[in-house]
Amino acid sequence: MTSADLVLPPTDRQTPTAAVLQPPAHQSLDAALAETNVLLERHGFLVALYPSSLPAAHEHRLHMVRSVLETDRIALLKLDLPPLGIAVLTRQLRQLSVCDFSAGVIASAARLLSHYVYAGALLNSVTKLDRIPVSLKSHAKSWMPGSQFAVLSNPEPQLIKLGGEEKLTGPEFATQLAVAAGQLSSSWVTETLAPAWQVQGTQEVGLPTASPGWWGTPKVVEFAAFLPDVSVLYQLVSSVRIEQCHWCGTQLIGDRCGFCSAPVATAAEPHAVLSRGAT
Repeated sequence: MTSADLVLPPTDRQTPTAAVLQPPAHQSLDAALAETNVLLERHGFLVALYPSSLPAAHEHRLHMVRSVLETDRIALLKLDLPPLGIAVLTRQLRQLSVCDFSAGVIASAARLLSHYVYAGALLNSVTKLDRIPVSLKSHAKSWMPGSQFAVLSNPEPQLIKLGGEEKLTGPEFATQLAVAAGQLSSSWVTETLAPAWQVQGTQEVGLPTASPGWWGTPKVVEFAAFLPDVSVLYQLVSSVRIEQCHWCGTQLIGDRCGFCSAPVATAAEPHAVLSRGAT
């Protein structure tokens, strides 16, 4: 990971923690190379997830480290999910890392599992929200005192104004809900959204430092519904046919290698189906 606050506490004793790859301002290139080399020697492969909003200098550092080390054992996965969504997805990959999957399958599983992360936020304003489409009408409503909006970023963008009849589209399978409150009360998320989505439990976590910038306001409560059970995650990943990358030879699922990004010639986007009764 590229930030310590994106490393959520493990769900069980088997789930390992994650290494944090520091930005250039906090670590020299030589130190970054040495640290990464130690990680590779200890674990064999490195799967690094980072948000599309990561500062350019930090992203450049990640690619420079991989280039200088001249290794094909580092996967750099750039994700469009909001910060808390990335955090829960990272924890899911950490859960799967102790299973019998190869590093290539783990890396390419990020794309599959992101379909099952329902990531959004409660906002007091959408005037500076540029990550999802916002209508002029919604912009105008955001100037009204006391207005609040519920926004879904993933898997499909949606924006509603609280108090109306429209509801956020939730998952049709069993999930838990991670909730991270900023300068806004989280009561609507825990008392209204969670029951409507029939979540099996809520987890309060700290708000990632990147969240106010991502959502355009510090008055935010970020939330993410996710699959908590490693057995369900294992079932999803193992149900997709494993291919071998024609370029780097790494195992993968889906239509693109997680390590070298080479496409698979004849592969459809994997998308397994879960019911709410999944456990």
